[in-house]
Amino acid sequence: MLLVKQELLAQLALELEKISPGAGAKAAFESPKLATLGDLASTAAMQLAKPLKLNPRQVAENLIAALMASAPYQRWVDTMGIAGPGFINIKLKAAAKQNVVTEVLTAGAGFGNQPARNQRIMVEFVSANPTGPLHVGHGRQAALGDAICNLYATQGWQVWREFYYNDAGVQIDTLAKSTQLRAQGFKPGDDCWPTDPDNPESKAFYNGDYIADIAADFLAKKTVQADDRSFTASGDVQDTDSIRQFAVAYLRHEQDLDLQAFAVKFDHYYLESSLYTSGRVQAAVDKLVSAGKTYERDGALWLQSTDYGDDKDRVMKKSDGSYTYFVPDVAYHISKWERGFAKVVNIQGMDHHGTIARVRAGLQAADVGIPSGYPDYVLHTMVRVMRGGEEVKISKRAGSYVTLRDLIEWTSKDAVRFFLLSRKADTEYLFDVDLARAQNNDNPVYYVQYAHARICSVLRSWAGDVATLKTIDLSHLQSPQALALMLQLAKYPEMLSSAAQDFAPHDVTFYLRELAACYHSYYDAERILVDDESVKNARLALVCATAQVLHNGLAVLGVSAPVTM
Repeated sequence: MLLVKQELLAQLALELEKISPGAGAKAAFESPKLATLGDLASTAAMQLAKPLKLNPRQVAENLIAALMASAPYQRWVDTMGIAGPGFINIKLKAAAKQNVVTEVLTAGAGFGNQPARNQRIMVEFVSANPTGPLHVGHGRQAALGDAICNLYATQGWQVWREFYYNDAGVQIDTLAKSTQLRAQGFKPGDDCWPTDPDNPESKAFYNGDYIADIAADFLAKKTVQADDRSFTASGDVQDTDSIRQFAVAYLRHEQDLDLQAFAVKFDHYYLESSLYTSGRVQAAVDKLVSAGKTYERDGALWLQSTDYGDDKDRVMKKSDGSYTYFVPDVAYHISKWERGFAKVVNIQGMDHHGTIARVRAGLQAADVGIPSGYPDYVLHTMVRVMRGGEEVKISKRAGSYVTLRDLIEWTSKDAVRFFLLSRKADTEYLFDVDLARAQNNDNPVYYVQYAHARICSVLRSWAGDVATLKTIDLSHLQSPQALALMLQLAKYPEMLSSAAQDFAPHDVTFYLRELAACYHSYYDAERILVDDESVKNARLALVCATAQVLHNGLAVLGVSAPVTM
């Protein structure tokens, strides 16, 4: 049906150009508000009416007459009608819808994908500091980031996944001190353990059981191996530097295990410390100063970020000589630009909203050719977890929050991914563990996966060669349920493009649930393995194509497509 739509759209553009030069470039189809009105719709008549000073319904009538006289519309269109002030609704012939089955079976796993393009995109996500296990918020980031990467890959982009983490600073010092106290035999609640509520540093001490595990392995002089580092503990409780490096490597290894359980891989880990050791932070500051976009006041260095839409100027370098946290962010994003990533997407929590304006201001002020609006941001809300009808707020492993690994162990990787992607990123989400474990139609991931498994069961019973279905006669696919299912299959490529453009993997979950519903309705309406060979083959081709699109869509989400359930 892709070729059908392309032919119809090209003819629409041709006719619009005849009516009004330049109008052809704006030719487009929409989905009618009601399925009963048609399969495609156009608002072209209403758009042309005003500049032409004509009644939009009259324009629509003239346009319909011209289109129905053309070969593509005679071949693929059943009827065309006018609704309201001038909407043009198009009902396609069954043959037009049947065409999508062949397209899916021919393209296979590539159905819906666009040709490769010479464009690169970097998606930075998770980016958790190595101070504890990954929590469910990191899980939402991991699901979002990986799915957005997969979406852009379907659109032909060269995709790069990057993990940025703070391997220095106050949080890492606190991690080292917490581990050192544990190694010395102390624990939260002891007199020496910082508990003063008026002391900000004490509030940051890490109390989870994982700190005791790190301390025990440090004393045992163990070696830990993470994706980006390896370190052997000295076992000396006075060796603060060894404790710090071991704790960071230990938690990086733990985070690697979390990500492996979630089937997420990164192309690169970028260390914040490297921005300082490589001189990138100082180079970024020098660029801002030389561009005349900074000034000194009260012993501090300020960025004139209000020149770029920020609500107030921002301190870059404090009076004590230390940099504020957005300065390395600016240096980091200049690095992204210099590495050739003209498009960059950052997946971060809502608490990072305030950094957007100042980072973009810093990049503009640096005057290195970075366009305004760089980088793109996808901000997500945190996730609440319900289990047994009650909200779960802490994990024994972490001590203060539910970890990603907890959620995976309670349910499954597939359930966690699908559930965390089933709402817009900026929408608060309540993860219901009991629902995610349920094997019924109320569980959306089960509902979709069961549709795929159900088709695979039919194909096993048939035991034929799927390759033979690419060329069979599809004219028997005429029932309302079959036509509705084929129309849903045809929506997949445009849905992918739209979801990528809008950073909206939740659109994929919505689509898959609708596709599964269409299939279940079809399965209930028509028996597939009938005696008539030609009818059976046509129906097998349709369900085989449906399984392929379910598989493709689930793959974008990083969710498996089981063949049995």
